[in-house]
Amino acid sequence: MKQGPVQFIKVAVFALLISSCSTVKVVPEGEYRLKKNSIEVLNTGRIKEADLLSYVRQKPNSEFLLGWNPFLSIYNWSNGTGNGWDRFVTKLGQAPVIFDSSLVKKSNENIANHLQSLGYYGTIVDDSITTKGKLAYVKYTVTPGKRYIISDISYSVNDNAIRDYILKDTSASLIRTGKYLSEKLLEEESVRVTALLRDKGFYNFSKNYFFFEADTLKDPSRASLIVKVENYTRNEKPEDSRVHSRYKIRNVSIYPSYDPTGTQDQIKSNDTVSFRGIDIISPLRPIVKPSVLASMNRIIPGDIYSESKVTSTYDRLVSLRLFSGVNLQFDEIEQEPGDTSSLREVDLTVRLTPSKTQGYKINIEASSNSNGLLGVSPAVSYYHKNIFRGGEWLNLGFMGNFQFKFNDPVKSTELGVSAGISTPNFLLLPDRIFKYSVPRTDINLSYNYQNRPEFTRNLISLNYGYNWSSGKFFYRVNPMQLNIVKLNNISPDFFENLTDPFLKNSYKNHFDMGAGATIYYTTDPSPYPKNSFFYVRWTNDLSGNLLSLFNSGLPTDTTGARMVWNTPYSQYFRSDLTVSKTWRIDQNNSFAARFNGGIGLSYGNSKSLPFEKLFYAGGANSLRGWQARSVGPGSAPMDTTFSIPNQTGDIKLEFNAEYRFLMFWKVEGALFADAGNIWTLKAEAGREEGRFDIRNFYKSIAFNWGFGARLNLDFVILRLDLGMVAYDPVQKAWIKPFNWFQKNTYSLQFGVGYPF
Repeated sequence: MKQGPVQFIKVAVFALLISSCSTVKVVPEGEYRLKKNSIEVLNTGRIKEADLLSYVRQKPNSEFLLGWNPFLSIYNWSNGTGNGWDRFVTKLGQAPVIFDSSLVKKSNENIANHLQSLGYYGTIVDDSITTKGKLAYVKYTVTPGKRYIISDISYSVNDNAIRDYILKDTSASLIRTGKYLSEKLLEEESVRVTALLRDKGFYNFSKNYFFFEADTLKDPSRASLIVKVENYTRNEKPEDSRVHSRYKIRNVSIYPSYDPTGTQDQIKSNDTVSFRGIDIISPLRPIVKPSVLASMNRIIPGDIYSESKVTSTYDRLVSLRLFSGVNLQFDEIEQEPGDTSSLREVDLTVRLTPSKTQGYKINIEASSNSNGLLGVSPAVSYYHKNIFRGGEWLNLGFMGNFQFKFNDPVKSTELGVSAGISTPNFLLLPDRIFKYSVPRTDINLSYNYQNRPEFTRNLISLNYGYNWSSGKFFYRVNPMQLNIVKLNNISPDFFENLTDPFLKNSYKNHFDMGAGATIYYTTDPSPYPKNSFFYVRWTNDLSGNLLSLFNSGLPTDTTGARMVWNTPYSQYFRSDLTVSKTWRIDQNNSFAARFNGGIGLSYGNSKSLPFEKLFYAGGANSLRGWQARSVGPGSAPMDTTFSIPNQTGDIKLEFNAEYRFLMFWKVEGALFADAGNIWTLKAEAGREEGRFDIRNFYKSIAFNWGFGARLNLDFVILRLDLGMVAYDPVQKAWIKPFNWFQKNTYSLQFGVGYPF
């Protein structure tokens, strides 16, 4: 881009700022726009303003770009006529929040009630309202109330049926002497004990049977606590008392084809199949085999009612992904007159509403840089969630990666097809060891074809493995990972120009057989979490060690490498760690950060990592100021033996940060910064600029910043990011503002979903 257009853009942006500075034009006379809420907490450092802002009832307009909201200014362009222009700017813009004094008093109550639940009794919240022009500023001054330390705890449980369970579990109690008394703590303890008793068969027990009495008169700073568990609830009277009973399961019925719009008569007319004491009721034949439904169920007739088994059964049925609705209903059985049994009975009815079993997914990424290089990466997949009526998932995929320039014959084409089958069991291990999740066995086969000006590569992969979850942890173990790589049509000039012997070894045929494992932890597994969340993913690959046991019987090539099927086998270790945290500031603003680090080490039969295992940087989800594979290694210049960038390395370090904010409607904005690079572990003399050195690697860290827009349609997020190079490790210089939009200084990235 020429300097002239850049100057024009700068002038245009400045003019827009000046012309849209008013944000109160449409505020009615005598009213004010809420500009800011602030909270001052006195006498304590434990409570932060950010902890209380969510309890303020009225929020001001969001602000970004140094406190400016352009969409609020656009709304103020309206003239009140209701014509086309007026409708356009009010739809595009953001209406000002008109200050409502009645909500201030409600905010005071919210804050005081919240702090009381945390144990600050007698909290006082005062407010002051300041106006400047048509802007209102509200300040809340919070004086936290008194806190009491629990000095001693006693229990009062009159019902013999539950007394022993409660008293024997006090060592696990959340209420302990020395802790501060709070409603939140008492509530959490009542919920914990309720879960314990319901897991022991007390189906009807609830937290409402708990009563707490605190005596604070003996000592002004301490509380003597009595925990009472009654035979009547907080909404009842003592005369409503009844004993707490344990329950056992009588009958279990499953409706796998339940239609919530149908009638009960239609359900009764369905066929019934009994399997392992469970009645499966469905027209014709169940959409899922009875054996699969029975294996998902953990609630067996004759067993004592258990809340954990109920939760497990629900989670396992949901994890099949075959049902849009999963409902477990328990019905108590009336006791016969004269029945003095200590155990009562319940029937379980499981209603499963089938979901669509087939579908497809489309994903696309695209990028363009200042050199005119375009990159497009489409992917299409088809899935069937019940291909053999046993909850088996079939996935068929096609992907492509195309890099090219207009009016230039040089291009790179990559095509891939894959097929995978996943079964809801753990082959070779009994399913019963997994109490909650449904373990799955995965088999995947893929073929990848890459045609570049320098070579043609064919890759066949076969993976066999298992995946399962436990709480917020997810595991994947592949005891067998097989890759066979064949390179054809290698340009003699290209291969000879690869002066680095380690890089040369990456562009040879190889046979890769090993194992891998991934551990993933997240605080929120939903696709697009609404609250703050954290995740960490650690992947490890180990290859060639098993084959090395047979080295004495394997032939060698001219370099001395052992071969399988006339191809040297690879031997290496590779580890990749990603840690990410997203802070939800409020409903419209969030901040996300990610660290990604990886290292690969070749040894034994290999002098370098296979090409497909090398690390690279740049692209829509990495350093967004560069296209994929165009950064590093280290401060090494672009390898001109490649017609299209293909920079790779053995080590990767990367840090990304992004501030996300709502602009209008479903359009979000983002300001981001990325830093990192790749490096090699080995390099020949004269090419040390790409080798990792712990003493000075930081000098070759690439840095970019940028801004983007995202269309958040809830089910999918479309993303467009403009990344600007700030520090170029090759030039070892910062890019000055007047050089922005020049050659090799920016890249435009398109993607689906957030980058991290």
